[in-house]
Amino acid sequence: MPNLIQQVALVSESKNIDLPEVTLVAAALDKQATRDFAPIWEVNSSIHAFASLEDVPLGYWPMIIKDDIGFQGAAGIHLDKDGQPFALITSGDGWSLTASHETMEMLADPFGNRTIAGPSIKPGQGRVSYLVEVSDPSESAEFSYSVNDIVVSDFYTSAYFDPVKASGVRYSFTGAITEPRQVLKGGYLSWQEPVSGHWFQASFFGAKLDFRDLGPIDASKGSLRSQIDAMTMDLSLKVLKPKKAALTAAAKRGARGSDSSKARAESLKGQIASLVKAAKPATVNS
Repeated sequence: MPNLIQQVALVSESKNIDLPEVTLVAAALDKQATRDFAPIWEVNSSIHAFASLEDVPLGYWPMIIKDDIGFQGAAGIHLDKDGQPFALITSGDGWSLTASHETMEMLADPFGNRTIAGPSIKPGQGRVSYLVEVSDPSESAEFSYSVNDIVVSDFYTSAYFDPVKASGVRYSFTGAITEPRQVLKGGYLSWQEPVSGHWFQASFFGAKLDFRDLGPIDASKGSLRSQIDAMTMDLSLKVLKPKKAALTAAAKRGARGSDSSKARAESLKGQIASLVKAAKPATVNS
C-alpha cells in the first residue's frame, strides 16, 4: 500500500512577505521534500502556497509566517485543538531556512513525540531514546544548501543514529554531519536517559559541546518537541549571534534566479502570443 501524502500549506500573515515570494519558497520546499527528503525518510508530501489561512483546505498542515510570534526564528511545531500539527515562522532574513527546517521536522515527526534508540553521546550513559528532530544538529545557516536558488535546511538521514561510523554512509543530506549522533556548531540533540527518566541535551552554541540535564518532562503539558524547543530557544538566543553571510549569498542567488525566471516568462509569453496570432483566422476584407 502506498504511503499517504502529507499535505502542507505555506501561508503568509506578514506585511513583508507577499504571495509571490511564498509561492517561490513553497515550490523549493516541495522539491526538497520530494527529491531529497522522501527517498531517505520514506515520507510522501506535497507543499503548496495559499493566499490566506482561510483558503487552506481541511487536511493540510499549516506553516504560518508572521512578523511577530514573540521571538525570532520559529515557535516550533504545535498541535491544534484537534491534535493536528501547525508551525509558526518569523518573517525576515532567512525565513525560508526556518520554513524548510520546520517542514522537514513536521514530515519526519508531525506530532513531536517520535524517538529512536541509540548509544548516548554523553559519557557514562548507556542506551538512550533520542527525540527525532531531523534538522536540529546541523540547523545553522552555515550548513544549509539551496533549491531553486532558495536557501533550505540540512537534515540528518536515517543512518544518523547508527551505533558506529561506517565508510561511504551519508549522515546528513549535505554531508556536513560526518558521523552518527554528531552535533555541529549552532545545533543540538536531545534524548531521554531511561534509568533516571530525565531528558538531556547536547548543544553547540558556544565554543564547545555542552551537556544539560533538562529533568523529567510532563507529557500532559504538550509534545516532547514543543517543550524541549521552548527550553532550548532561550539558551540559543542568548548565546548565538545570527550569521547572515550564507543567507545573504542565498538571497543574491535567488535574485539572479528571479531574473532568469522573468526572462523565461517573457519569452514564453511572446511565443504564446505568436501561436495565438497564427491560429486566428485571417480577416477577410469585403
